[in-house]
Amino acid sequence: MKSVQKKQLDPVCGKHLEAPEGRPSTEYKKRRYFFCSERCRSAFERQAERFRMNDLARAGALLTPGRVRWGIA
Repeated sequence: MKSVQKKQLDPVCGKHLEAPEGRPSTEYKKRRYFFCSERCRSAFERQAERFRMNDLARAGALLTPGRVRWGIA
């Protein structure tokens, strides 16, 4: 059975990565992030929590009823 790899999004520059295999990657808080370059991976590692919060906000997790709204005034 062939595994289907979904498209990944570089959290730093926003590029869509068709085939993340062989790309720079890192794991942060039990999630693997893929990057278009080592430069983007290094930028992510310097400010990983900020990028993770942006990723959650983009997914709508911070605005879901019943959840804490962090960083929203």
